Amino acid sequence: MNITQDTKQQISEIISAAMSDIAEGVELPAFAVEVPANAVNGDFSCNAALVSAKALKRKPRDIAQAIVSRLNTSSMTVEIAGPGFINFFVGQEWFERAVSGVLAAEGDYGRSNIGEGKRVLLEFVSANPTGPMHIGNARGGAIGDCLAAILQFAGYTVEREFYVNDAGNQIAKLGLSLDIRYRQALGGKLEIPEEAYHGDDIIHHIENFVKTYGEKYLNFSENDRKAALVDYALPLNIATLERDLKKYRIEYDNWFRESALHEGGQVDEIVRLLDEKGATYEENGAIFLKTTAFGDEKDRVLVRSNGVPTYLVPDIAYHYNKLVTRGFDIAIDIFGADHHGYVPRMNAALAALGVDTSRLKMLIMQMVRLVRAGETVKLSKRSGKAITLSTLLDEVPVDAARFFFNLRDANTHLDFDLDLAIEETSQNPVYYVQYAHARTCNILKRLLEEDGLTLKSGYPLKYTHEAELVLIRKLSALPEEITEAARAFDPSRLTRYVTEVAAAFHKFYDACRVKGEDEAVAQSRLALVAATGVVIRNALAIMKVDAPERM
Repeated sequence: MNITQDTKQQISEIISAAMSDIAEGVELPAFAVEVPANAVNGDFSCNAALVSAKALKRKPRDIAQAIVSRLNTSSMTVEIAGPGFINFFVGQEWFERAVSGVLAAEGDYGRSNIGEGKRVLLEFVSANPTGPMHIGNARGGAIGDCLAAILQFAGYTVEREFYVNDAGNQIAKLGLSLDIRYRQALGGKLEIPEEAYHGDDIIHHIENFVKTYGEKYLNFSENDRKAALVDYALPLNIATLERDLKKYRIEYDNWFRESALHEGGQVDEIVRLLDEKGATYEENGAIFLKTTAFGDEKDRVLVRSNGVPTYLVPDIAYHYNKLVTRGFDIAIDIFGADHHGYVPRMNAALAALGVDTSRLKMLIMQMVRLVRAGETVKLSKRSGKAITLSTLLDEVPVDAARFFFNLRDANTHLDFDLDLAIEETSQNPVYYVQYAHARTCNILKRLLEEDGLTLKSGYPLKYTHEAELVLIRKLSALPEEITEAARAFDPSRLTRYVTEVAAAFHKFYDACRVKGEDEAVAQSRLALVAATGVVIRNALAIMKVDAPERM
């Protein structure tokens, strides 16, 4: 049920009919029916007169008057405003249907089928399995998981995927780091090079490895020793990633390994396919991809002169696997801010392979700054080390972390206030929203269970107080908000929306009594309280944030 979209459609149809009569064969541009930011300007507003003025060679207000004179809108009142906007004000029945529709749909309220079942592969986090996840991964996890849920609610078939970089330079560096620490632990006088991993996790792995295997691998060849160390540490690292992500309420459908692309021959095959398409050339023994032909700033090396592929080759093979081999309709990547240059070269490679690049959506996520007492924080108080996802969740509730990381559009910088995230005040946005939900539950429990009132099905509802109308307008917007969040791949829309719902409800609570009013008013307001609970609950469920009944 989407009463807002239904009303927009109704207005669009009657405007189109009137315009057809006025235009007399003149081709007119498309017009829009919108919900004004301020209800003073109507519940709905249409710009048809303004956008048609040039084609009809008439003043917009004259066109608007001609349109309005042809409208039959007994359920709405219409006025002309400003230079020629046509504003519509809905009647009492609309507000009653809006509340009743929320209650009838319950957990499905806001659900749509705009995705038409299209298959979406959403890849996010994909942290290198060589160490713990950092704060950027934490933001990417919240954004990606919430976006996946929004797309599912909007009718897409979504799979969440973690791409495990278990091949290439980072694995070679992991092997080097483990090997040096292993030899150090057994008395070797070695320095850890600057380019190696210096984290405590490497030392802990070696401590446990030595307890289990002792000096067994000391006399192996360097390559065999490194391979054994990586085979030991890498599964432990991946298991830690999976454990921390589950704590963060993220579970993946697929853990796709880069090594599978190498072992299955897909890395070599992608170079062959690009060459077959005439998209490569050789220079000084290296193979280049003609990315400049597709808008990139320079051509990119695919295979070095020593025959070793660059990181770009398995990445191209991976995206080809997503969109062609596995046949997903849309592939979405969530990347950090340092990946801006990655977008044109990947699009160039896919275009060269004949893949429609509009099927690949790359969301660039900006940096996070952790703040405490107004100062930037880089270290954990507990460990004295850089704050990771795991240490963040030791300090901040999961609800707050997921909510805060979705407060801003992914492409904007985010200040994460560690003090605010644990406050139990109205200044904390997640507490503010959760408290609104708990308040709806408390009202219903008190009046329905303790005072013996009954929320009667089919009871005629009536709303006249401005606080009621503001709240109902906001509740009616959930399906549209989910639709727009899905279309824009922007889950922060839902976070902002549910905060606005909470604000409207708190104002309604302060302005409108339920207990002690006559039955008509009490029934109407009980229904509105219940509908508010449904909307907040549905929005928070999509975000995987708890909706407590008591606080």
